Amino acid sequence: MSTRKPAPVKAKPSKKLDTFPSPSPERDFVIHMEMPEFTCLCPLTGQPDFAHFTLDYIPNKKCVELKSLKMYMWSYRDEGAFHEAVTNRILDDLVAATAPRYMRLTARWYVRGGIFTNVVVDHRAKGWNPAPVVDLPAFPSESPIRAHASSL
Repeated sequence: MSTRKPAPVKAKPSKKLDTFPSPSPERDFVIHMEMPEFTCLCPLTGQPDFAHFTLDYIPNKKCVELKSLKMYMWSYRDEGAFHEAVTNRILDDLVAATAPRYMRLTARWYVRGGIFTNVVVDHRAKGWNPAPVVDLPAFPSESPIRAHASSL
């Protein structure tokens, strides 16, 4: 029987979002993040609500730091919030921290009472005009490179 004590937990939920300088502020590039383990509480019943959040953004001068984003998302675990309100609040906080050219936050809420809810919110910086879309050909699925990589 082990007498070893578990290590103390150092990470704590936080509403603080840290940032770092964009590595390429001169160009538009997309950062895509998925957060499949979001939890908050239903403000009416106190029951847990679960969601899969997807964040896509085009940074300007700052990017959000991942560990602080993780602690930020964790900070909602014991808070009551309506799906629509918490999705908008998270976007507002991310925009305030990073001032992106463009940001979209998609929340796919798991079933509650037989109803799935999806909430999509976005922000576009004033005066920002996206570059035209470049339609590149897709690699066919039978590509030997993809077949080889998938069989490893």
